Amino acid sequence: MTLREPSLPIASEQSVEAWRWIRRVAALTRYGRAEARFDGVIVEGDLRLEIDAHGGWSCNHQVDDQAARLLSIWLPWCMTDTSRGPCVIAQIGQSLDGRIATASGASHYVTGAQSLVHLHQLRALVDAVVVGAGTVDADDPQLTVRHVEGDNPLRVVLDPRGRVPAERGVFRQPVAPTWHLVNEGVAGHGDADHVSVKPLSPGPSGIDPAQIVALLAEHGHRRILVEGGGLTISRFLEADCLDRLHSVVAPMLIGSGRPALTLPEIDTLDEALRPACRHFRLGDDMLFDLDLRDRVATGE
Repeated sequence: MTLREPSLPIASEQSVEAWRWIRRVAALTRYGRAEARFDGVIVEGDLRLEIDAHGGWSCNHQVDDQAARLLSIWLPWCMTDTSRGPCVIAQIGQSLDGRIATASGASHYVTGAQSLVHLHQLRALVDAVVVGAGTVDADDPQLTVRHVEGDNPLRVVLDPRGRVPAERGVFRQPVAPTWHLVNEGVAGHGDADHVSVKPLSPGPSGIDPAQIVALLAEHGHRRILVEGGGLTISRFLEADCLDRLHSVVAPMLIGSGRPALTLPEIDTLDEALRPACRHFRLGDDMLFDLDLRDRVATGE
């Protein structure tokens, strides 16, 4: 059975303009850009948008709620300094009880239409999107930005054992360059012109997230999205290779199934991660924007 994507929300005129400004800021702050460093000011006619180093913003014209939400969500990510090294963000959509799918793997759709647009915006603001073998095999995602204006990122399939079938769309559809990451000695799907096979050295516990981030950065990809699945995101988080996490929570109770994150057990809550958090409504869903490099001390 083919499932339709949810009907997309109608964007206001100002939010369309805000998205164009966000894309402009992302381009102006992109690593390796030859022009002078972005000064934090966008001027268009009598409009002036000022952005500080942390993504805080002010505008000399009033903007509507949709546009203001977009600017507040995305400008901190766009202003992250990638000259010091790559920046990695993950996004995960989950139910209220922390599930991303049923036990059988059904996940379409846990989150709503506005959250789908949010994900496509995130893809448009990164150089590369990384997904695990299980996600590609089960969901056959396109990993494109078809619901927003923008460029498709490099698609990176993390498949150490080479178990994803060559029939999956990322290997057949040349809408974006694609890497197939496999362990050394494993054959990859490099027959199509848009697909490159990249060998990985196995880490002590399987994949080595730091190696993957370094490989992408070596090729100029410094804004990186880890999109799924839950185990892949968990491994990047456990390896301290995530700078930011977007957790989108839907008002749904699944009751059982696949967990959003799976990390090593801790004994006390003093050991729990407590990142700085902002939150935004995405239709019926709630986005929690977690800054994993800004953690709240226990007891605060």
